[in-house]
Parts: sequence; structure tokens; C-alpha cells
Amino acid sequence: MTDPTTGRLRVDGATLHYEVRGRGPLLLLIPGGAGDAASFDGIAGELAADHTVAAYDARGMSRSPLDDPRATQHVARHADDAFRLLELLSPDAPARVAGCSSGAIVALHLLTAHPGRLERVVAHEPPVVEVLPDAAGHRAMLARVQDTFRREGLMPAVAEFAAALRRPGAGEPARAEAAVELPPRAAARAERTMANMPYFLGRIVPSFMAYTPDLERLAALSDRLVLAGGADSRGELPYRPAALLAERFGRELVHFPGGHTGLSTHPAGFAELLRKVLSS
Repeated sequence: MTDPTTGRLRVDGATLHYEVRGRGPLLLLIPGGAGDAASFDGIAGELAADHTVAAYDARGMSRSPLDDPRATQHVARHADDAFRLLELLSPDAPARVAGCSSGAIVALHLLTAHPGRLERVVAHEPPVVEVLPDAAGHRAMLARVQDTFRREGLMPAVAEFAAALRRPGAGEPARAEAAVELPPRAAARAERTMANMPYFLGRIVPSFMAYTPDLERLAALSDRLVLAGGADSRGELPYRPAALLAERFGRELVHFPGGHTGLSTHPAGFAELLRKVLSS
């Protein structure tokens, strides 16, 4: 895979690291979870065949430091960061955007805030749990996770959070048989992801999962919104808001290969379907 061109963009309260590949209309990829621009390494090369593909580290993640590490995080501010990248990289033409997980929440807000700058938005499993009928129970779960984080530390809180995301009645996920030595780039990515976890769990999760999208505005813009879920994640918590919103807006819920992390586990199929829905 060809190495991307990298850049730095100064935004309010942070400096963003971004990476660009390919030529053509801009496709901005918004990472989710504790991941960064490298989350898209498995698909960016194929997408760059007919797009200028840009990915970035969200503020506070990896190589995008905050001016104030204690600053409160808000979906709207993160969406404004994405907008600033659109203005830099595609100032004269509407762009396409794809976001996964918490990055899909950013993509939803970006669409409602700047619809004139966007041609199509793909939101893969945005965990906007406030739209669900049982939102109160998920608020209580998030409060328990934060309490566990304060009392017991990161890994017990991560385990509790991960268990809450699985479908009811699902067992523990299969464990890897043995650790393998990763190539240098993948090892660096894994190290950054782990280093991002306290910030993600402590600062991003409480704010982003309390966010309520503007449903009326999204409905009016739904002709350019693709709501997506993982073929293997039906019934899991991040899948449910995407399914509910698709039904509410009268749109098809597009199923991508794999589950919530299908981007990483099924990159070839994920890239192929993403190219298809972007051009449809």
C-alpha cells in the first residue's frame, strides 16, 4: 500500500493529524472508538482508486493533541473539525463522508450542520442510544461503567462496557489463541489505540452516547444518508439505533460484512460495499 501524504490542521483547541491518498472527489473517513486514521488502512487503498481519501485522528486521539487535555468533549466540536477538513481538502465541491461507531455520530451531526457541503454520508452503527425506547437503561449502564472506571480502573470498565454492547444472551467473545508479532505499522497502531482508551472511555463515551441527533433534520436529509449495520451484529446495542433510524426514515438499512468492527475484520468486502453505496 502506498504511504499517504500527511498533514497537520490547526483547529480551535487542537491540532489534527490527517492522511490523504488517491485522486478524485473527496471521501472523508471518520474513525470511531479509540482508533485513528490507521483504522482505515485496510480499505483506503481500494477507495483511493476513484476518490481522494482523507482520514484523520480525532482531537485528543493519537497524533491530534488537545491544547487543554482536560477540555470537555462535544459531538458538535468534533463535527466542526471534520468540516474544517472538508473546507481545506475540498473547498469547491461537496464531499462524501463515512464514519464508524462514534465517528458515525460525528458524521450525523456534520450532515445536519453542513448539508450543503455533503453529497452522501454513510453512518455505520452510530451508537446514538438516546433515540432508543430503552434509553434510560443505557444511561444507567454508562453511569455504572464510569463508576467502575473511577473505582477499579480501565480494564474492568472496558470489560463492563463491552459486555453491555453485546446482544442480550450472547456469551463471551472467543479469545485469541495466542499473541502474534505484528508488523511495525500494525504494532504502532495497536499501541496508539491502547493509549487512547482512557480518553475514549472517560471523555468520549459519556458525551457522545448522551447525544441526541436532530431527527427532523436528518429525516429531511435522509436521501443522502446511508444508515448501515454489521451483518453479524443484529441485536447488539450499536446496531439498534441504525436500524431504528432507517425504519423511521423509510430507508434501507445496509448490511456491511462482519460486525461492529467489520471495517477491520472484513476489509475487502467492507471497501467493496462502501464504494457501491457511495456511488449509488
